[in-house]
Formats: sequence, C-alpha cells, structure tokens
Amino acid sequence: MKPIRKKRLMSVLLILITSALGSYLIIKALDSNLDFFYTPSELTDQEIPNNKRIKVGGMVLEGSVLREKTKIEFVITDYKGSIEVVFDGVVPDLFKEGSGVVVLGYLNEKTLYAEEVLAKHDENYMPPSIDIGN
Repeated sequence: MKPIRKKRLMSVLLILITSALGSYLIIKALDSNLDFFYTPSELTDQEIPNNKRIKVGGMVLEGSVLREKTKIEFVITDYKGSIEVVFDGVVPDLFKEGSGVVVLGYLNEKTLYAEEVLAKHDENYMPPSIDIGN
C-alpha cells in the first residue's frame, strides 16, 4: 500500500472513531436528563425503578388535598387510575382541587415524592385586561 493511501485511510478511520465517540457521549448526556411522562393509570401497568425521575400528569382529585405547613399531600387522577403525591414546598397559585397538574419526582411504593409541581391553566384563559366585547 502506498504511503499516501495509508495516511488517508488512517485519517478516515480516526474521523469515524472520533464521530462515533462523540455521538455516544451526546446520547448518554441526553439520556441522563430524560424524564418520562406518564398518566396515573399507566403507572399501575408498568414497573418504574425507584431512582428514575418521572413526570405524572392528571387532575387533582376533589377533596384529596391535605396541607401541613409547607408539606402538601394530594391525589392525581386521570379518572381511570390515581396516585398519591407528597410535596414539600410552595405550590403554584393555579394549584387547586379539580385542576390540571404535572408533577416531577420519584416513585416509591405507589407514592410519588415530588420535586416540582406545575399547575396547568385552562387553555381558554383570557387576561382580565383584554376586553372581548361582552
């Protein structure tokens, strides 16, 4: 093999190996920041590891909210299944019974220990400053 061809082959192989390594590192970094989204009924059908962070979305069940100082316990439902949530912190202003919510946290023995609670508002919301001609 001629030296110029050998040099080209080595350059191509080096580029391919570097690209493969870079792609692998990017995929691993994205995988560690990935949160899976579930509904309460989907959680009963699947086995979720305790160390895997998940998002659960649904409605806050009427009459399920219990507050004790900054700790709040409530139940999220999708009207097919439900899950108990424990959160220690301040919930958003839009959080209330019967409203939509998305919770980010860790599942442990049928209880979701939340790190973050996001309240969802009605998509028909209009700010009070907008006059729609009523």
